[in-house]
Amino acid sequence: MWKKALVAALLALVAGFVYHTDPTLPEHLLEVLSHSLATLQEAPSVEETIAVAWETLITAPGQQWSRVAVGVNACVDVVVSGVGLLQALAADPRPGQDHDVLRSKEDLNEAFAHFLGRGAAAERFFADREGFQRIARAAAEYPGAQFYVGGNAALIGQKLATYPQLTVLLCGPIGPKLHELLDEQIVVPPTSLQETDEYHLILEYKAGEQWGPAQAPQANRFIFSHDVANSEMSLLETFVASLEEFQPDLVVLSGLHMMEGQGRELWEERLKEAVVAISDIRNEVPIHLELASMTDRDYMNSIMQEVMPIVNSIGLNEQELLFLSQAGSGPHSQLASWNSVPDVGQVSDILLWLLETHGRTDPESEADLSRVHFHTLAYHILATVDGHWANQEAAVAAGARVASTQACGVQQVDASRVRLRAPLRFHGSHAEPGESLALDPRRPVTVWHRRNVTFHLSPVLVCQQPLRTVGLGDAISAEGLLFSVMLRRQ
Repeated sequence: MWKKALVAALLALVAGFVYHTDPTLPEHLLEVLSHSLATLQEAPSVEETIAVAWETLITAPGQQWSRVAVGVNACVDVVVSGVGLLQALAADPRPGQDHDVLRSKEDLNEAFAHFLGRGAAAERFFADREGFQRIARAAAEYPGAQFYVGGNAALIGQKLATYPQLTVLLCGPIGPKLHELLDEQIVVPPTSLQETDEYHLILEYKAGEQWGPAQAPQANRFIFSHDVANSEMSLLETFVASLEEFQPDLVVLSGLHMMEGQGRELWEERLKEAVVAISDIRNEVPIHLELASMTDRDYMNSIMQEVMPIVNSIGLNEQELLFLSQAGSGPHSQLASWNSVPDVGQVSDILLWLLETHGRTDPESEADLSRVHFHTLAYHILATVDGHWANQEAAVAAGARVASTQACGVQQVDASRVRLRAPLRFHGSHAEPGESLALDPRRPVTVWHRRNVTFHLSPVLVCQQPLRTVGLGDAISAEGLLFSVMLRRQ
C-alpha cells in the first residue's frame, strides 16, 4: 500500500512541476499524467483483489452437514509469552536443541529456542508431572496469561459451533473450566465430564523476538503438557459409543499425536484398539482425521499404514506432511526441513504419493482416504481423488480466508493488515515434468490435475501482526470441511 501511495505522490509532484515549468506543453501529456495518478489512487491492491475474489468463490455447498461429532482431545490452553515465562522461571537462554520428550526445565528452554529460531510450531510431552505443575502454576500467574479452549477436537468443535445450523457433539476429557469455556451450543455426553481439567501451556513468540542467539523469523508457538487422559486417548471408546445415539453425518477425529509421548509399548497396543474403534463407525459416515506435530517415525508410519486407509480425509501442515514422507520414505524425504515457503511442486508430489500409497486412487482399493487438506503459512492445497468430493474450490478458499481473519482477530479480511506471501508462479510437480502455473489474484484458486487427483491451491493473506496463532490449523480444517461435499460412494 505505501509503495503505491509513494508512486502516486511522486506522479503528483511531477505533474505539478511540469505544469508550472511550462504551461504550454501539449495538453495530452498532462492528461496522461493525471490519468496515471487517478489509476494509482483507485486501483485496489493485490490483497484487496484476492479478498474480494474470495467472497465470490466461497459458495455454500449444495448439501450441508447437519450433525457433526468431534473427538477426542480436549483441554484448557494457557497462553503466555514464551520468552516472558522463561524469564519468570529464571531460565538463562541456552543453545537450541530439540527433545522428543521434555524431562526438565532445561529441556524446555532448549526446545523452545530450537523452534523459535526456525519460526516453527511444535508440541511436546513433559514427562515430569511435578515439574510440569510448577511451570503450569507460574504460567497461570504470569501477567496477561489467557485461558482458552484447547485441544484439536475442542477447537474444531468450537469453530463448527459458530454455525447455528450445525449440531455439534464433543467428546473428550472435559473438566469444569473447559466446560465453562465451551460454546453453549456444543453437546457434551455426560460420560465425557471429569472433575479436573487437563492444561496445555502455549508459549507464543512474535516475529523478530529473540531468546539468546535465536531470533524468530515469523510468529508461532511452542506447546507442551503433561496430559494423561489425552495422551492415552482414554475417551475414544466413549466417543465411538456415543455415535450410535447421536447419529452424525460427519465424524472428526484427532488426538493420535498425544499418545506418542507414552512410549512404544503403550502406543502400539492403544493404536490397535483405536483402529478397531474407528472401524466400528458405520461405513456411510465420512471420517476426517486431524494430525498434529510428531517426532517418532515408527509411530507416524504406523498411523499411515493402519489409520489413514480407514478415514476419508486428513488435515495437516507442512511439518507433518514432510514428516509423513520421511517416515514412509516418500518423495523428498531427504529434506531435513522446508526452506522458508514450502515448494508447491514438492508438496504436490508428497500429496499425490500419500493418496496413491494409502488412499483410494485405485478404484479397486479397499482404502477410503480420498482427500488431504494441506495448510502452510503462505498457501493451502486441497488434493482430492476425482469423483469423491465437490465444492473444493470454495472449501480451500474458505480455509485460507479464516486463516487471515482469525489470526488478525477480525470478522472480514482487512487488506491493510495482511500481505500476500504465496509464490506468484510455481510448478504442479517437482519430480515429474509439470506445467508452469500462475496465481491470478482475480481468480485466486489455481487448479491442476495429476492422473486422477485434482489439486486446488489458494494463497493465504498473511496477518502481519497476528493476535493469536494457536488453533489456526483446526479452524482451517473445520472451515474447509464445512464447505466440502462428499459425493455418494461408488
